[in-house]
Amino acid sequence: MAAVESRMLALGTPAPAFALPDPDGAVHELRDGADAYLVMFICNHCPYVKHVRTELARIGDEYGRKNVAIYAINSNDVSTHPGDSPAKMKQEVEDWGYTFPYLYDAGQDVAKSYLAACTPDFFVFDSERKLAYRGQLDDSRPSNRIPVDGGDLRAALEAVLSDTPVAEMQKPSIGCNIKWRPGNQPDYA
Repeated sequence: MAAVESRMLALGTPAPAFALPDPDGAVHELRDGADAYLVMFICNHCPYVKHVRTELARIGDEYGRKNVAIYAINSNDVSTHPGDSPAKMKQEVEDWGYTFPYLYDAGQDVAKSYLAACTPDFFVFDSERKLAYRGQLDDSRPSNRIPVDGGDLRAALEAVLSDTPVAEMQKPSIGCNIKWRPGNQPDYA
């Protein structure tokens, strides 16, 4: 499996706005009043996402109760990857117990606005919606024996929630490339 690294959007960047549907058609936007925001680009089929989805569910449950607004976004082209369709996304939510909205970016514009390049790709914004962290969940990969613990992402969330600086050393996430529609691939991909 060929791995792609995240693009590392500039720290301090304001959170790009979005209005995206979940598999049932309800539209979700970045809500006001959160102490932190976590935006994750994931999909159903990627081995890197499959490797961490239990931890994603734990993080969603734990940090959702700490006033973190959490959103997962699937931007893959479902014509080439039907396993990532909204119907399959709905099943993914049920199977893994995601408590956060799992949204479909059919036009792929939201992925482009975040410079998302891979699944999974993680972005943490502070209460003012300024980017404080972008990078990996932790050092675990499907090909190594390091346990999945969400250490890097959890540390960033805890720093933002306690109003302390997030570590300057941030490792890019790594995973499957976003499956762009023909003719829609961004310059950075």
